[in-house]
Amino acid sequence: MAKVSDAEILLLFKDEKTRNAALGHIIANYQQRLYWHIRKIVIGHDDADDVLQNTFIKIWKGLENFKEESQLYTWMYRIATNEALTLLRQKQKQNTTSLHPIEYSLSKSLESDTYFKGDEIELKLQQAILTLPEKQRLVFNMRYYDETPYEKMSEILGTSVGALKASYHIAAKKIEEFLVAS
Repeated sequence: MAKVSDAEILLLFKDEKTRNAALGHIIANYQQRLYWHIRKIVIGHDDADDVLQNTFIKIWKGLENFKEESQLYTWMYRIATNEALTLLRQKQKQNTTSLHPIEYSLSKSLESDTYFKGDEIELKLQQAILTLPEKQRLVFNMRYYDETPYEKMSEILGTSVGALKASYHIAAKKIEEFLVAS
């Protein structure tokens, strides 16, 4: 399927006859990027697939209310982020009997994940990232892995650029300390 611009996708969506084609183009254009964004948050492949599916359902249901005040991808990224964080919160609630926080479970699932292709250094980095509070972890992943500009992060997360820069700086320091100590 040839890559189609966001403007073309939105035009396709507005016409009842081509609405399904719009969804096909959204999936073709963004499935992989959204999957990897989600995967960095929820860690496990199966959870990432579930969240991605929920994300596309929410995108499809919400697209007619999309106001085009932000870019289509920014809007979808925000939905994917919220869906991933919702899954983590649900897991946290289900995990009330455990003495370990959800990050511990995520770290253990990363170690046993057959889809994880990283080496020992990447595993240590992922474990370090999992020690961060949720927001710092999210900001670090978006900046370090996706090279998301702070301005775009600000749109997605609804936080000031200054706060995002501070979160990233603190996260990087904590990760460095974790790696030095281990």
